[in-house]
Amino acid sequence: MKPATAAKKLGVLLSATPAEFQAGVISRDELNELQATPPAWLADLRRNGPHPKQVIAAKLRVSTSGLMRAGITGPLTTAEIEALKAENPEWLERERTIAAEARKEALRLKERQTAETPDAAPGRRPSR
Repeated sequence: MKPATAAKKLGVLLSATPAEFQAGVISRDELNELQATPPAWLADLRRNGPHPKQVIAAKLRVSTSGLMRAGITGPLTTAEIEALKAENPEWLERERTIAAEARKEALRLKERQTAETPDAAPGRRPSR
């Protein structure tokens, strides 16, 4: 797979990875090995960043759209994320509320779908 795909699956920013990682092709076995026993550079990136927007959003418990609305378009380090959490600006509280409501609605819809089609396998449409 391409290095960008592997970096996304590993939850790290491609531009922060070593040059040999960025230049090569990563096999599924190599990706599994990196996930099972991360080298020092990967462990450090996961711990300290810089983090991609998906990781930032997860750490702040907001959506990536919420980050964009707040004007956060680039990577942040763990220290910067922790500073945002400590500061707890108004936009962060608002986006957390929006994200929580979206999760509740998704769960409600999933429960409703399950109740309507109890015999159907998860993820499959009932036959007609």
